[in-house]
Amino acid sequence: MSITFTDQDKLTLRTAAWGAVSLMSAAGAAGSAHKVATHGSMALTSATGLVGHVLNKAPKGVKYGKTVAELADQVLPALTAAMSLLKEQDPAEADNFRSTVIVAIEAAARTHQGEPSPTMAEMARKITGALDAA
Repeated sequence: MSITFTDQDKLTLRTAAWGAVSLMSAAGAAGSAHKVATHGSMALTSATGLVGHVLNKAPKGVKYGKTVAELADQVLPALTAAMSLLKEQDPAEADNFRSTVIVAIEAAARTHQGEPSPTMAEMARKITGALDAA
């Protein structure tokens, strides 16, 4: 089965995945938001398969808002929409997308010494919940 994504589909996937890294970065701002974003971004650009081809660059022109709440208002629904889209077209790529985002948020969370902060752990839980809501 060959999947063809529209430009809007690609934007949804990119907004979801890169936005998840941005949410983790915001949640980890007490430590090093830059390190969080760097590690999460490296995980996204290391993705393989069709998902890897789409996520190889961050979305352009997306306005995430000025607060973490505004960012979450866009990213969490995009995560659910991305999973729904992929499940409909290719369940294996849906699994690939989910695992890619999970690896990215785990990589982002591991930039701190020891356990992730409660803030980062809660953000990871919200991201995972949005992925699983589809």
